[in-house]
Amino acid sequence: MKKGFFLLIAFFLSLPIVAQTYMELSAKALEYVNKDSLEQAEVFFRKALKLEPANPHNALLFSNLGTVQRRMHRFDEAIESYTYALNMAPDATPILSNRAAIYLEQGNNDRAYVDYCQILDVDKKNVEALLMRAYIYSVRKDYKAARIDYDKLLLEAPGNYTARLGLATLNQKEGKYREAIEVIEKLIAENPQDATLYVARADVEKDMNQTDLALIDVDEAIRLAPASSDAYLLRGELFLLQDRKYLARLDFEKAISLGVPQADLRDALKQCR
Repeated sequence: MKKGFFLLIAFFLSLPIVAQTYMELSAKALEYVNKDSLEQAEVFFRKALKLEPANPHNALLFSNLGTVQRRMHRFDEAIESYTYALNMAPDATPILSNRAAIYLEQGNNDRAYVDYCQILDVDKKNVEALLMRAYIYSVRKDYKAARIDYDKLLLEAPGNYTARLGLATLNQKEGKYREAIEVIEKLIAENPQDATLYVARADVEKDMNQTDLALIDVDEAIRLAPASSDAYLLRGELFLLQDRKYLARLDFEKAISLGVPQADLRDALKQCR
């Protein structure tokens, strides 16, 4: 969801001589992009846009400018640049996808949803749009709509890891624990070294009140990925359920050392007293 790729500008090769300066400026901008000199790239993209503000190919330049700004974490400016690009090319799905991804990063799910819907109006089988719209539906607790999108996606890409894991999570939220476990177990059979899957199964087992089984899975996750903050968080929760407060505190403190904000665990730590 964080791809941020640059659109190729093959049309430069066929531009007339009168557009040479526009071509040179744009090519120079891409050269700086390839060197990861993003501030210089931005300067040259802006010069080209200023030189020929009515050039129909500016949609590509605005898109690339937006990606440069996104890579510099100037997200509001990136959205503005993508929006300018979409004013010129409203059905350009890669640009819509880039803008939607920023909206998601900012927590603006409603605007991301609109962009993903527009992508699917153009390309009904777009895997990324189906995946992310299903995620948004799930966050909204519109589980029926989320399942429809996951099912569509898995018809197009039956082996899609993220969609299958998303479907398992959806089953868990709907209380369909056995179905969730079945999906995760198939994924584990295919990816036995993936710590994320053991954490996912342990979380379902926690909801099923199978604390001992959940601890076995989360211990395996920590063995596979000792820096997994999610695993330590979940094990801390499991220890609390067993009233093993000292061990729970150790795991929560470990999660904090791995980057989890202490404020997020304030209530959990209080329960460990």
